[in-house]
Amino acid sequence: MATLVTRTETQNHKVVSQEEWVATRKELLRKEKEFTRQRDELSRQRRELPWVKVEKNYVFDGPKEKTTLADLFEGRSQLIVYHFMFGPGWEQGCPSCSFVADHFNSFIVHLNARDVSMAAVSRAPLEQLQPFQKRMGWSFKWVSSFGNDFNRDFHVSFTKDEMAKGKVYYNYGMMEFPSEEAPGVSVFYKDPAGNIFHTYSTYTRGLDILLGAYNYLDMTPKGRDEEGLAHGMEWVRHHDRYEPAKESAASCCSGERHS
Repeated sequence: MATLVTRTETQNHKVVSQEEWVATRKELLRKEKEFTRQRDELSRQRRELPWVKVEKNYVFDGPKEKTTLADLFEGRSQLIVYHFMFGPGWEQGCPSCSFVADHFNSFIVHLNARDVSMAAVSRAPLEQLQPFQKRMGWSFKWVSSFGNDFNRDFHVSFTKDEMAKGKVYYNYGMMEFPSEEAPGVSVFYKDPAGNIFHTYSTYTRGLDILLGAYNYLDMTPKGRDEEGLAHGMEWVRHHDRYEPAKESAASCCSGERHS
């Protein structure tokens, strides 16, 4: 596998005294706190969005049996669906969506504790999803929408005719997109009477917040280090496809004596 070269400059970075660093850090902290307050306000406004009642009875192919959208709530009132890019006939799931999905197993139990269920939905048939899920070591619920309109209705799958026109309807507008499948998150609420409502969906950079690894990278000197790549996530691989880290000559020889 070829190594992707990035261009983030860290050489000759400004170096200052501890006192000057603290003063600069405090100014950035002020901006970080303002950003946090703005994010809290956006979250509040997100919760105040009006809802749309889901009228269709979507039926998915689940690991054991047919599963409805209502079933995916698993007795809870809120449901998060990750639209995972995996189309019929694909050999494997999208690497970027797999990057997102690598975060799921560890946090779903915490969502469950707050009255939230979560599932991934893809258009590929179940017999394609399951071997890949096993290979990745994931245990989250993953169902196939191959036999229904779910992906189309939530604007994450596009027909060949739509693709041929050059632009598709995605992220609430017409845009160019390189694949017939697209990523996204949709959120639903089920009331005590069993009525289901679509409350929110987000796509493209709106999914950044799901990537804990990105949040950590954003704190490092090189950041995401994606400048100069053909597209931002070009470096991402399935977690079992990265090349092993190569030890430096210094570390390999650290135990040897030289005359």
